[in-house]
Amino acid sequence: MTRGRGTLTALHLFQVWAAMTATVPTLGFALVLTGWGGGTGAALLVLALGAPLLVGLLALVGTSARTLVPLCGSVGGRLGWAALVFTLGTLGVLAGVAAYSGDVGLGSAGARVALTGVPYAVAAALLVPGRWWVRLGAVAVLAAGVGYGGFVGPAQAERHRQTAETARYREHAELLYLGAPPPGMRVADARVGAAYFTVAYRAVREGYDLSYAGLTVRPARSPAPRCPEPARKAVTCTVDAHGEMRTVERITGGVRAVTLTRRHGDTEVEISSQSVDEAGLRHVLDTLHPLSDTELEKLMREKAITQGY
Repeated sequence: MTRGRGTLTALHLFQVWAAMTATVPTLGFALVLTGWGGGTGAALLVLALGAPLLVGLLALVGTSARTLVPLCGSVGGRLGWAALVFTLGTLGVLAGVAAYSGDVGLGSAGARVALTGVPYAVAAALLVPGRWWVRLGAVAVLAAGVGYGGFVGPAQAERHRQTAETARYREHAELLYLGAPPPGMRVADARVGAAYFTVAYRAVREGYDLSYAGLTVRPARSPAPRCPEPARKAVTCTVDAHGEMRTVERITGGVRAVTLTRRHGDTEVEISSQSVDEAGLRHVLDTLHPLSDTELEKLMREKAITQGY
């Protein structure tokens, strides 16, 4: 007898799962299509027609559980049972949709359709009296869903986003070079483009010190930096024996804009500033190194790096 009731319970829950798996996605697609084409009013009309039909279908499924679930022993009881299962199950489906829209992986399209009926089967299992193992199983499935949808899934999605974002930045890894900030400064932001990498250095205490230096890394244009010809007025340009180009432009008010340019492998690196002295700029160039994963992760975490064009 016990084995027979166990079989009847399993069949009952399977019928609930199968009925909702076959019909709820159809209602969902209909809501999306009508809402897209006819607006909110049309979607609400479809919901007003579709929801009672699904409750009626659940009530029909509950007919086979008359000896298992006391609520299903009468027509009114079956309708109440069906409405409760539909409400609880739909809340579970909506939670799954919210998790999926937050990039939580729920498998293939077929797997997602199969999962649609699970919340309804769990709700039906919680309403089976006298079968503690059925309710315990339903609670375990519910706990697993909450744990995955609320914690494990979002953590995995975040790791996948970070991996994809890192890969985008690393598409032009040959340009990703970073120098240590000049004394009293920090890396404020960076931008990665298809043919350049720029870094902005700003004062640590930005509100009190407006110091700024800009680093640019790009593919080398020529074998070695060369001063432009003809020379511009108020601009002094020299190239030393090591191939470093130094450009000083005198700006109104006695301000000097200093730019140092070097070849670094297959790239040309330029650092310029109107407020940092040459020693500070050379410190950046002398400490130039490939951007490490730790440094990239820090920039991403602080939202201090962006994709350029």
